[in-house]
Amino acid sequence: MQRLNYKGLMVFIICHSFILGCTENTSNKTNSKKEVAINNLAKNDSTVYAVEDAMNLNGLNGLSVAVIENYQVVWTAAWGIKDVVSKELIDDSTAYSTASIAKPVTATLFAILEEQGLISLKDPVSNYLKRWTLPESEFLKDTEITFEHLLSHTAGTSQHGFTDFYEGDTIPTIVQSLKGQIPGYDSEIEIKWKPGTHWSYSGGGYVIAQMAVEDSLGIPLADLADKYLFKPLGLRNTTMKQPNEPGFLANVAKAHDENGQIVGNGLPITPQIAASGLWSTPSDMATFVIEMQNALRNKNNTVISNKVAKRVTAIVTSKVLGGWSLGWERRYGFGNYDWFSHGGANTGIGGHIYGTMEGGNGIALLGNGSNTNRIPVLDQLRNSIIKTHQWYKPIDKSLQKPLTSELIQLITGKYTHILFGEEIELVVRDKKLYIKGFIGNGTNELTYIGDNIFIIDGSPSKMRFVNNELEDSLDIFLLRNNTNEKVKAFSKK
Repeated sequence: MQRLNYKGLMVFIICHSFILGCTENTSNKTNSKKEVAINNLAKNDSTVYAVEDAMNLNGLNGLSVAVIENYQVVWTAAWGIKDVVSKELIDDSTAYSTASIAKPVTATLFAILEEQGLISLKDPVSNYLKRWTLPESEFLKDTEITFEHLLSHTAGTSQHGFTDFYEGDTIPTIVQSLKGQIPGYDSEIEIKWKPGTHWSYSGGGYVIAQMAVEDSLGIPLADLADKYLFKPLGLRNTTMKQPNEPGFLANVAKAHDENGQIVGNGLPITPQIAASGLWSTPSDMATFVIEMQNALRNKNNTVISNKVAKRVTAIVTSKVLGGWSLGWERRYGFGNYDWFSHGGANTGIGGHIYGTMEGGNGIALLGNGSNTNRIPVLDQLRNSIIKTHQWYKPIDKSLQKPLTSELIQLITGKYTHILFGEEIELVVRDKKLYIKGFIGNGTNELTYIGDNIFIIDGSPSKMRFVNNELEDSLDIFLLRNNTNEKVKAFSKK
């Protein structure tokens, strides 16, 4: 049986087929919030589960979470087992493969290296490469690819993601990875458009950045991360070392498929470590998020400077819904807070980390199941935490303008995303306007502020409706604060 520790008081709780284990050092008020949050996961308007019930229903073997409030970890929890064979219980020190959460960690590390004078993120990355050279491309005739392009997914590089490897597999080098000599690819990484003009998620771009830094400094990226980030922050259960390397962690959760069975030996090996090779715990990731938040306010930060924090969280482009920075997603507006975040999904394991740009709130969640098993539970727990902790700032209704019946009639209906084909719908309920499907499967209120522009409750972007006479359509442009970009996203014929 796993132990639940409340300030030294040992409480034992049996939770259906899972044993609940939590560690906490907070006030009684926070303990109460925790109990509410973990017992009120809403699947829909009429069904509510506790965490362990949601795990059982979705076939998720293990889950860990750390919650940040006012710049400190206020509670942590862990449920389930490391793997279905040993059935060892997960604890607060159990690390998971975090997959693409490695990207904002890598970007932050690179900005620190820049501050140390070791690299420049504005330099052409080709100046640093030795083992491999960028492919020739018409798009590079008058433009150089920089680290900034690669870290913000605006370089035009291909290779979205990568296959995991396991003990007994032949592990490719990152040179072979870039040459496309790996499962899932049959040709060298490509440059698809002029750097800086578009956005497209590219794990391959991070591999180029990893190679450039390693070639230039002659030090493996995992060792640089230890020296400049993990050890200074005291992240004892975090590494970019891989399971086939000395120094890998001992207390880890294993990857499981959608049927709850171990994938390979359960320990994915990722040579593309800048893109997806990080192992960590929610508690360590919460420490990292808090350091970033403290650095943003330039108070109590010790490792990440204010300059670095602002550099890596500043929005580079809004051409992806909401916005993207150097490594961080800037597209979420839960509770009308502005968040920096990133998710990750290697085969059968992953999670998400979130932090508010102001106020010091955040969540780190990791689980050892496939996307199908893991994401519904993590998303429900995230929503429950945000609701329970009351992280919500009301829309400023002083900005609201009268909404005419003509405008309502014009804009209500279904719209299709111009790139991804996903649908959203604008509907009227009780004389209020709502958008369905824009943020997950939820429904969010729209507030009209004039000039065909609406504030979206729960999103950092505004919406502007433009009548397109040439294409006989009504188009939705997304507007992001602090940027001048207007991005055409949805259209209604």
